[in-house]
Amino acid sequence: MAKCSRTVCASGVRGLGLVEDHKIVQRNIALQREWYGEPLGDRVRRLVVAFDVSQAFLAEVLGISAPMLSQVMSGRRAKIGNPVVLARMIMLERKILVPEVAAGNRDAMLAAMEDVRDSRPTVGRDNIPVINEDRRVLAYLRDVAEDEDLGEAAKRLDDDFPAIADLLRRAGNGS
Repeated sequence: MAKCSRTVCASGVRGLGLVEDHKIVQRNIALQREWYGEPLGDRVRRLVVAFDVSQAFLAEVLGISAPMLSQVMSGRRAKIGNPVVLARMIMLERKILVPEVAAGNRDAMLAAMEDVRDSRPTVGRDNIPVINEDRRVLAYLRDVAEDEDLGEAAKRLDDDFPAIADLLRRAGNGS
């Protein structure tokens, strides 16, 4: 295979490098869907919006360089190599559902991010980060909504926010 730059391939075919780059990105995004349930760019963008922070600040909280986070988000890289970074991302996704954070309380949002940044999670077969937080959120959701309402909300959120939909479904089922 010919070596390609961004604009001209060694064979002289203009644009071939861009086609190859696009194929790599598409393959990486497909792998992210397989490995993480959805493209990492979607997950990271939700965190940026939910916590109202820059991508660079989020990278600092997660413990990854901003350029590396950008490459993972764009599909230039397929995976997050450090399991601690993935664990922190999962922790932040769950903290979005803490009532004070969900309400947009800036102090609670900053405290949640600081808590995650300072954490040293371990990832293994027998543990998933912040299980106790998860139970607290499920209990809170059961207190404020009927099981049928939680199930209906889960259906509505399924396509765009599958992790939140799953949490609502679990709360509605009493899991």
